[in-house]
Amino acid sequence: MSVIVFGSGADKSLHRNLFSIQPASAQRITPSDVWQVVYQQLPDLPRENKYISRENGKVDENNTLANRLIRYHVYTKGRAPIYRLDWKLTLADYLGANEIMYDTTYPGNDSLRENPINGDKAAIARLNRSQRDALVQVLVNIFNPTSQNTQSPSPNTVPIPSTSTTPQLPQRGGAELLK
Repeated sequence: MSVIVFGSGADKSLHRNLFSIQPASAQRITPSDVWQVVYQQLPDLPRENKYISRENGKVDENNTLANRLIRYHVYTKGRAPIYRLDWKLTLADYLGANEIMYDTTYPGNDSLRENPINGDKAAIARLNRSQRDALVQVLVNIFNPTSQNTQSPSPNTVPIPSTSTTPQLPQRGGAELLK
């Protein structure tokens, strides 16, 4: 398992043993290539790759929404890429429902002529809930292939609560069992 250092410059570095990405096809994927796998699995996800590079003055087609989303999640926020909740928090950032996103630290701000943050926020806002859930699941599956069968249950398989009105009381010795 390799060790990846997150963060850059004056940012606090987080050491994680999180990237041992091995898709079913048994080929290794580097974190910088994950965005391509996202678009293979979700071809309708907006690319938002119309921005012009500061370096060469041409459209940077590899600087996509998925690429920036992953970089924001992992490098800017330092969130683990293997957990659904962390990805949902990141999407909540884009939707303005969690943490404030800053223009100056957003991926692409330093390499593109126009900061893509507003376009990316709008693209995420145009996704419906099931599209956002699919995006989260694809990202978790890519970064944590062993979690591929841990999707939340479908509405048809959710257990129906008991109609009994008698509340269940804790059993004696329950605290001892927790030790």
